[in-house]
Amino acid sequence: MARRLRPVGIEFIESAPVRLVFARETSASPERVFHALAEDVPGWAEWFSAVKLARPARDGAGREIRLRGGGRLEETVLVTKAPEVYAYRVDVTNAPGVRALAEEWRLAPSGTGTHVQWTFAADGTAPFRLVLTLARAGLGRAFRDAVTSLDRRLAAR
Repeated sequence: MARRLRPVGIEFIESAPVRLVFARETSASPERVFHALAEDVPGWAEWFSAVKLARPARDGAGREIRLRGGGRLEETVLVTKAPEVYAYRVDVTNAPGVRALAEEWRLAPSGTGTHVQWTFAADGTAPFRLVLTLARAGLGRAFRDAVTSLDRRLAAR
């Protein structure tokens, strides 16, 4: 059952009750990584294994995401500052227990590549917050695998 979440702004990334932050280096430039994140939304299904379908919505102001396992998300893009920041919040989801959710991707030059930092910021019921905290290692692995896959994809182009 889809539920509407509390609308949050970009400040939620820093103030959320649960903040999971992960980082990884890529060989691709910040411009190429930003393009893959913000402009090639359907491409997410090619490099982020948890994503089954991704498509822009509302003329690029939002995204529709389908996750493997049945998760569904309707999102609003909060920030697109090329090539440094891409952030969005979840407006509607079928995930239980979540009240607010936003994600931010920060990109910075690193040698000849990019330092990619992903912040997963959330609020929800006490059981949801506990599960999310326990899932930290799995989310970190999913992020690392996704960025590695994205880097390979960009190198092949």
